Parts: sequence; structure tokens; C-alpha cells
Amino acid sequence: MKNLNLSLVALAVIGLSACSDGDDGANGTNGTDGTNGADGSNGSNGSTSLIVQTALTIGDANCPNSGVQIDSGIDADSDGALQTAEITATEYVCAPGNTEVSTSEILTSVNNDWFVAGQQEITTARQNWLNATMPNLAASNSAKKSAQSVAAVNASALNELRGSAKNVILFVGDGMGISTVTAARILEGQMQGKNGEEHNLSFDTFPFAGLAKTYNVDAQTPDSAGTMTAMMSGVKTDAGILGVDENVERGDCSTVAGTELITALELAEIAGKSTGVISTARITHATPAATYAKSADRNWEDISDMPEEAVTAGCKDIADQLVNFEVNLEARINGIDVDGIDVVMGGGRRHFLPKDAAYNSADAVSSVEGDRTDGRDLTAEWQATYTDGVYVMDQAGFDAIDAANTTRVMGLFNESHMQYEADRANDVAGEPSVAEMTAKAIDILDNNDEGFFLTVESGRIDHGHHAGSAYNALTDTLAFSDAIAKAVEMTDMSDTLIIVTADHGHVFTIAGYPKRGNPILGTVVGIGSEEPSTASDGMPYTTLGYTNGRGFKNLGTETDADAGYGEDITAGRFDLTDVDTASSGFHQESLVPTSSETHAGEDVGIYAYGPGAMLVNGTNEQSVIYHIMDFAADLTNKANAAQTN
Repeated sequence: MKNLNLSLVALAVIGLSACSDGDDGANGTNGTDGTNGADGSNGSNGSTSLIVQTALTIGDANCPNSGVQIDSGIDADSDGALQTAEITATEYVCAPGNTEVSTSEILTSVNNDWFVAGQQEITTARQNWLNATMPNLAASNSAKKSAQSVAAVNASALNELRGSAKNVILFVGDGMGISTVTAARILEGQMQGKNGEEHNLSFDTFPFAGLAKTYNVDAQTPDSAGTMTAMMSGVKTDAGILGVDENVERGDCSTVAGTELITALELAEIAGKSTGVISTARITHATPAATYAKSADRNWEDISDMPEEAVTAGCKDIADQLVNFEVNLEARINGIDVDGIDVVMGGGRRHFLPKDAAYNSADAVSSVEGDRTDGRDLTAEWQATYTDGVYVMDQAGFDAIDAANTTRVMGLFNESHMQYEADRANDVAGEPSVAEMTAKAIDILDNNDEGFFLTVESGRIDHGHHAGSAYNALTDTLAFSDAIAKAVEMTDMSDTLIIVTADHGHVFTIAGYPKRGNPILGTVVGIGSEEPSTASDGMPYTTLGYTNGRGFKNLGTETDADAGYGEDITAGRFDLTDVDTASSGFHQESLVPTSSETHAGEDVGIYAYGPGAMLVNGTNEQSVIYHIMDFAADLTNKANAAQTN
């Protein structure tokens, strides 16, 4: 739309001649009327009005904490671009900044390049959202002022979304890469009588999605310690270390001091929210431990796993750090008063008990259940510290928890990892599903008016893949999807941010050219055929397979994938003609023989629902997940505000 042209008014200036005074003359006769003048020519078109929005990164002189610069002006040279000389007005919509950094703990993160890069990704994501939702602001010159106003209002409204999430739930499917999500979706659909491909898992329908790059600072293909640390702290770090930055040397306790990172769970604690950690793996395993522990080695799950020099130097094992989370956090950060993690549920009881058969639990599977060599019973220490807490170790104890009147729970349901979902019925004393644990945790945590922060890991998806069992990996993925559905059902989208993601993927493939609806656990049957397709060796092959691992196993109705570790490694091709590849005990073929199938380095999905979810878009560093949660719940600002000095 062109500018309205201004009409030029010609002013006739009459010159008066000077003359001498004389007698007045007689009046003259009236003259005849003059003829009308010719019409003037049309004016030329005016110039185009342009408005340009520019995202400002952290450190900008006008918006130190990031924001949007809105320039407007007239495209005088009609080149379609707003040049510097053509700008007639500039406005800034700036993100609010922290007025203080209260502790050296927070400074460790703020001054980290990965942390700063994550904040810049959030700035970009916010700008992407503005761009996607803005009207065409250069539509007309007459709309110039209102367009600028709309831009400012939209940017301001986006800023106001900060802190709108009362609750945050982070679901992590350990090892749940894109191919795992696809195969699980098809499997569940086929279990419901569909072709399968058209089916959706509970989180497939979340309104926002993106990808996360999973590499560690020192590793192209990552491990769970480095990836979960990135998600929880906003800082990417090395493989094998927990809650500390890349300057730590793995296994060297002396390098930990000064590298500790603050996590989203810790910020939530300081801000007064209730907190919870759930895992179907050992609760001291890498993914859950990254929410609360600072360790130079992910394997230091109890004191017996630590080198003597680390113990002497004062480093604490991961189980000890969990039980003493409250006192440790208050010692690291001045002026705070926290009450500890409210809900802890998972496996790994052996790391909390002394190496003495007298301390065995009722469902111990080893002659001596505990591993601790310091004689300490951390479950008893936890109960002594939290006299209002409930400690449970089986399904009956779990079922007896009165969520309405319970403020704190520790549930350690197995000596090591909890059972695979398909094998859960075989547990000696019984144990809850991941969906049941999620529901119970929400019932307890939502008693806090300040809200809650909960992480839920489905750890055994990863273990099923490591064992080469697609059946166990996929059935655990379906149980995980059920837990997410339960969380959606129990919370309000208006005040609860739910993020679903994975820490990494696996070398798990969906291959061949199977026809639509072909059983996902079956052998490949091509379009228009009823017989299995064969490879160049004349033998049938499965749709699902692994690039490396222990290889083919035919264990019949076995529902524990780990049983395969008792068999020889048998990589390569086998004749599957008479094998039921859909059985729970079938392990897919692998190409490269390894003692355990490995992680993969591809991107993983991020699925989001609730306040702040629109910041999930495009391909991101994995550490951006922390920044999204921090923005949505305003964790840093609320934690700073809660400090007394």
C-alpha cells in the first residue's frame, strides 16, 4: 500500500507597483469572466512503508537480556529493504532481566558458554513464535502506528508468559529415539486392531514439537549422564559426569569443586515448589541422578563403587547425595530454606543398604542385597530425617499410600532396576507401573499451592534396546505413553508445562519394504504379497533390527530381555523361517557383534504441551530444554526472590 500523496497548493503572490498620489479616478466598467483553466496532471505514487523486527540476543546494548527491535520507515528508493537512512522510528521490547545473581552456584551456569547459547536459543524461539503469529505488518501506511503497537503488544504478551507454568513435568524416555517412537506407535495401533501406522501415542498429539541434538561436549554419540545434565542445568557437559561442567576430569574427585551446576529441580525447591523424581531404573542411575547429584563419575552410585582417594577427598556417593539433598543444597547456596525432594520412586535399593544379609528386604533376589561398605542404612537415615515420610518397597506398600494426607514418599521397589513392563507381573513382591507412580506423585505434589516440579524417566526402554529386544523396548515405551496420558488427564493445560523427550536414541532401524499394516515385530512381507520377502541370502528378515549388539536370540516366552546376556553373542544372519519373531523372547539380528547394543547419535524428539510449549520448535541444543522450563515457570527469578540474603 502506498503513502497518501500530499496535494501542493500554489500560492499566487501579487506584486504591487508603487505610484504617486493623485486624484481618484472614475470607476471602471466590469470586465468579462475569464475561461476555466486546464485540469492538472495526476500525482505520482508515494513510497512503501516498511516495518522490520530483529531479535536481539543477550548482551545487546539496548536490551541486555534479549528482546525485539522494531524499526519502521519509508522505502524511499523502492528497493524493498529498509535501509538505515530510511528508518524514521525504532522501538524496543526487551525481556526483563535478573537484577542480581545471588550465588557462585548460579554464576557457574550464567557464565558458561552453553548456558548463554541456550538463552539465545530461547530468544530465537520466541522470535519464531512472534513471526508465526504476527499479522502482515507492512500491509498499509495508514496502519503503520497500529502495526508497531501490535508488534509491541505481541512481544509484551510473550514476555508475560514467563512464569505462567505453576507446574512442570519432564518425561524422559531413556533411549526413546525417533525409530522407537514410530515402532511403538505402530505396535500399539496393531494391538488395537488397526493397521498401526495411523495410530498416535499420547504425546504424538501435543501441539508443539522439535528436535534436540544429543551429543556430549566430548562425545559424538552421548551417554545419559551428559545428556540429562544438559536438560536439567542448561549446560552441555562431558559423558559420564553428573551435575558438573566439562572442566571436570571423569573419576577425579579433586576437579569437582567450583564446577557444580544448579538444576531446574533445585531451583524449584528453592522457589518453594514440591519436587519429585521417578524412574523405572535405579534411582541412582544416570538420568534420575542428574536432577540432584554432583559427581565426577556416574558409576559412583554407592560408596563401594568409589575409589578410596575420592572418598578420602570428601566426595559423596550418589545415594548419599539423594538422602542428604536438603542439607547439601542449603550448604552450597546461602540464604535458602528447602525441605528436600518430596517424592522419590524407583529401583536401586542395594545402593542404600549395608552389605549385610541382616538388612535384606523381603523381595531380595541376592543372598546379600546391600552393596554399601560403610555399614550405613540410608533408608533408615532418610526415615529418621523425615519423620513425616513414608518408605515403601512393594506394591502393597505403594497402594496403601494416602496421597491426600502424605507429604513425602521414598519408594525403592527393587534391588536393582525395576522390572520391564512385560515382566512386571513376575516381580517377587510386586511393583507399580510407571503410570501408577506418576499418578501417585502428582496426587501428592499438587497439594502444594506453589506448584511442583516432577521428572519421570522410563529407564528400561534403554535397557531393552541394549539387550537387543525390540519387544521389551517397545512395550516399555507404551507404558511410558500411558504415564504421560495419565499426567495430561490429572493436570490443567493452562498451568502445567509437560515436556516429553529422550536423552538419546539407539541403533534401532525400521527397514525393508513391508506393506501397510504388516506386523511391526514380524518379518517383512512386501506390497501385494502374502509371503515373507527374502534377502540376497535367500532368508527372510525382520522389519526391526539393530546395527550392533548381541544378535539373534529365540527365548520363546521369556519377558525379561536381560536373560539374553546369559547367551552367546551371535551377530549376523540366521534363518527365521520357523521363528516366531513377534514373541516376547525374540531378540533381533545385529550386524556388528558387541557385548551390548549401543546408543546412537541422531537427534531425538521434543514434544510439549502447556505454558511455554510454543518455545519448542526447530532443531535445538538439548540444553535448551532447561531454558524452556526456566522461562515457563520463571524458576531462576523465583528462586532468587526466595533467598533471604
